[in-house]
Amino acid sequence: MPKPPATAKQPIASTKTKSSRGAKPAPAAAHSAEVGASGVPTSGVPTVEGFKQAILRHLVSTLARVPQAATPHDWWVATSLAVRDSLHERLIATQDRYIKDNVRRLYYLSMEYLVGRLFESNLYATGLADVARTALAELGVDYTQTLDAELDMGLGNGGLGRLAACFFDSLATLDYPAIGYGMYYEFGLFRQEFVDAHQVEHPDRWRVFGSPWEVLHSDYAQEIPLYGRVENHFDDRGHSTPRWVDTKTILGLPHDIAVAGYGTRTVNLLRLWSSHAPDDFDLAAFNEGSYAEASRKKQAGESISKVLYPNDKTENGKALRLVQQYFFVACSLRDILRRHFRDPRNSWANFADKAAIQLNDTHPAIAVVELMRLMLDEHGLGWDEAWALTTLTLSYTNHTLLPEALETWGVPLFERLLPRHLQLIYEINRRLMQHCVAHWPQDLEKQRTCSIFEENGAKSVRMANLAVVGSHTVNGVAALHTELLKRELFPEFAELYPGKFQNKTNGITPRRWLLQCNPRLAAFITRTLGHGDWVRDLDRLRELEAHAAQPDVQREFLAIKRANKAELADIIARDCSGLCVSPDALFDVQIKRLHEYKRQHLNLLHILALYRRLLQNPQLDLVPRVFIFAAKAAPGYDLAKNIIRAINLVAARINADERIGGKLKVAFLPNYRVSLAEKIIPAADLSEQISTAGKEASGTGNMKLALNGALTIGTLDGANVEIEEAVGAENCFIFGMTVDEVAALRARGYYPRSVYDADEELRALVDWIGSDFFTPGEHAAFAPLHHSLLGGGDPFMVLPDFRAYSDAQQKVEACYRDSTQWAHKALLNVARVGRFSSDRTIREYARDIWRLPAVPMA
Repeated sequence: MPKPPATAKQPIASTKTKSSRGAKPAPAAAHSAEVGASGVPTSGVPTVEGFKQAILRHLVSTLARVPQAATPHDWWVATSLAVRDSLHERLIATQDRYIKDNVRRLYYLSMEYLVGRLFESNLYATGLADVARTALAELGVDYTQTLDAELDMGLGNGGLGRLAACFFDSLATLDYPAIGYGMYYEFGLFRQEFVDAHQVEHPDRWRVFGSPWEVLHSDYAQEIPLYGRVENHFDDRGHSTPRWVDTKTILGLPHDIAVAGYGTRTVNLLRLWSSHAPDDFDLAAFNEGSYAEASRKKQAGESISKVLYPNDKTENGKALRLVQQYFFVACSLRDILRRHFRDPRNSWANFADKAAIQLNDTHPAIAVVELMRLMLDEHGLGWDEAWALTTLTLSYTNHTLLPEALETWGVPLFERLLPRHLQLIYEINRRLMQHCVAHWPQDLEKQRTCSIFEENGAKSVRMANLAVVGSHTVNGVAALHTELLKRELFPEFAELYPGKFQNKTNGITPRRWLLQCNPRLAAFITRTLGHGDWVRDLDRLRELEAHAAQPDVQREFLAIKRANKAELADIIARDCSGLCVSPDALFDVQIKRLHEYKRQHLNLLHILALYRRLLQNPQLDLVPRVFIFAAKAAPGYDLAKNIIRAINLVAARINADERIGGKLKVAFLPNYRVSLAEKIIPAADLSEQISTAGKEASGTGNMKLALNGALTIGTLDGANVEIEEAVGAENCFIFGMTVDEVAALRARGYYPRSVYDADEELRALVDWIGSDFFTPGEHAAFAPLHHSLLGGGDPFMVLPDFRAYSDAQQKVEACYRDSTQWAHKALLNVARVGRFSSDRTIREYARDIWRLPAVPMA
C-alpha cells in the first residue's frame, strides 16, 4: 500500500528550496507578458508570478484547500495542474495542426509504458523548471517534498516499458506525430517487500489517490466483443458470410496523458484504456439482497485492466492475459480507424499512407487478425485488399530470443475467447503454407517451422510467427540480436521474406537519464563544454573527450560521483534496515529484472568468493566494495525468487560479519522502479551486464549506466557489443564466452560437473550455497538454486563463465585503485555513448520503417 498523502496536519511551511540532489541545470524559462485572467499566460512560458497564481488557483478552486492547510500532496497536485495547463495548450495546438494537415502518424501499440514520475520531466519539457522552483520557493513550499509526493505510474515492468517511454520523449522532441496506445492498469506489476529475505508481493496501488496527468475522454469509449460463436449468414443469392454472434461486451475508456517534447512545442499523446462492464450494476439483484451478484459484472469488466501481467501459471491467468492483449489492441485499432475516417479526405485507399502501426514486442500481435477482422467483417473489404493494407501498415519489434517470451496460446483457449479470430488465423496460415510449399516444395520441416500453429503436443497459436507474417518489417533491437533473429530464431522467415528484417539498436533519452536524474553531472558537462546543446544532440558529448585527461576535470567528476554515492548511501540506510555503506567504496551495481539469463547468481558466486577469501585471510588487501542489487522476480518464477532470497541472506551474513572489516557490503534495495533507478544510476561505479551471450536482446540499463560514468563489466551480449565498440575495449571489462562459444559448448555436450570438479574455489562456493550455512536450522533453503547449477544442467552457463568473470573483477579492482585512470575511463564512457540516444533510434525508425515526416510546431 503506498503511503497516503500527508494530512492537513502536515502542511509544508518551509522556505527551504535547495534540493539535496544539487542545483538543477534547466533551460532558462521565457517570461511572457501575455497573461490571461486566470493568471496563466496565453502564449510562451508563464512568468513566475503568473505560475504562482495558477498554482494557487488550482489549490483553491480544484482542491478546495487554503495554502495554510495544504499538504505536500496538495502542492504537488496543484503545481502539476498548473504545468498541465501549459501542456494542454500546446497539445491542442499540436493536434489541431495534425488534423488540419492530415499528417501521417505513428500509432505505437505497447503493453507497457514505464514512465515513472512525470512532474519533473514535464517541468523540463515545458521550460518551467526554473519558474516552478522559484514560484514554489516564493510560496514557502519545499520543492523536494513536492517532488517526492508523486508515486511512480504503474504502467510497466522493465526494459520494454522504459524503452517505450524513452521513445515517446524522443518522438515529441523530434516533432514526429505519434500516439501511444496501451493499458491504464489500476495496479502496477506489484510493490515488492522482503520478509525473512523472501520477496513478498503487494498491490501497487499507484492510482489510489488519482493522477493529475490523465484526462478521461469517455466520448471516445469503445465496445469490444469477446466469447460468442461464429455462424454463417446467407444472403438472397446463397452466399455465406461469417458472423461473430452471442458475444459479451467490454467497454474501453480512454485515458489521455500528454507527452511533451524538450525544446519544442510539440505535445503528443499516450492513450491508455481501462476496462469496464457496459452494465456494471444489477439494481434488481441488489434490491433482492444479492449484493455480491449485483456487482459481479462490474468486477468482471474491471478485472481486464486491473493488473499488469497477471500470473499465467493458471488457465484463468492465461485467459486474462490474452483478453488483456486483445482488449487494448481492439480498442486502439477502432480508435485509429475513427481518427482516419473523421477526415473526409481519407478513405481505405490512403489508409496505409496515413497510418504506421508499430507492434512493440509480441503482446500486440493479435492486431494482425483484429485489423483484418475489422476490414472484412465490419467494413466489407475483400481479403486481398485487407491483407495488403494490414501488411503495409503494421511493423513488429522483437525484443527477445527466449522461446517462453514469444507467447503461444492454446487453440481451445483461442476458440473460446476469440472464435472469429481463430478462423482468420487458419486462413492466414493456409495462405502462408501455400507460399511455403511453393518456396520449399520438399521441405516439410521448414513448412512446419513457419506455420502459425505449433502442433507438437497441444495445438497452439504462435504469436511471434503471426506478427512476422503480418508485418512489412521486423526489427531487432541490437546488431547482435538482429543477427541472431535472422540466423537462429527466424531463419526460415528471413529466407522467405528477403529484406524484411532490419536492426534498430535501442536508445535512451538523455533528458530523463542524465539531465534530470544526474543534475550535478549534467551541469558539469554544460560548464565544461560551454553549451547545453548535448541535451538535444547527444553526439555533442564527444566534445568532452578533449577534457577527459585534465586533472581538474577528473577531480570534479570524481567529486560529483562521490556526492551521488553519498545520497544513495542515505537511501540504502533508509531502505535496508540501517545498513551503513561508505561512499568511498566501489559501488558495484546490478539493476534489472531478476531472471536466470541475467545471471544475478553469477554475481552472487563472486561475492561469496571475495567473502571466502577474506575469511581465510582477513588481511587481504581488497578495495572496499558495495554490491547493490535491485530487481523484481515474476510472482510465478520460483527459482528467481529463490535467487533473491539467497542474495538477501548472504547479504545479511556478510554485512554483520565484523571479521572482514567492512570491506564488503551487499544491499538489495526493495521495490525497484524508475524513481529508484534515477538514484542508483548516477551513483554507480561499475555496471553489471553479465547475461549469457546470446540471451539479452539489447539492454538499456547498460546505456544509462555508461552515460552516467559507470564502467561496464559484461559479456559480448546484446548492446554490450556496440557499447564496447563505442567506448573502446580498454574502457570496459569484457569477459566470458561469446555467442558462438556458447553454442559450440552446447553442441559438444555441456556437463556442469566437469567445470565444478576442475575448479577448487568454484566447487567450494557451489557447495557452500547448497549447505545450510546461511540458513541455520533450515535445510536446503537454496536447493533450487544449487540444483539449477549442477543437477539442472546450468542452462545459462554460469559455471563456465565464473573464472573469467572473477578474473575480470580483479582487473576492475586494479583499475579502481588508480583514481586518475578510473576517472579518465569513466569520462570517456560518458563522452562516447552519444549513439545510444533514443533520438538516434527514433530517427532511424522514422526513416527506415515508418516513413514518418517530422511536423515541427511554430
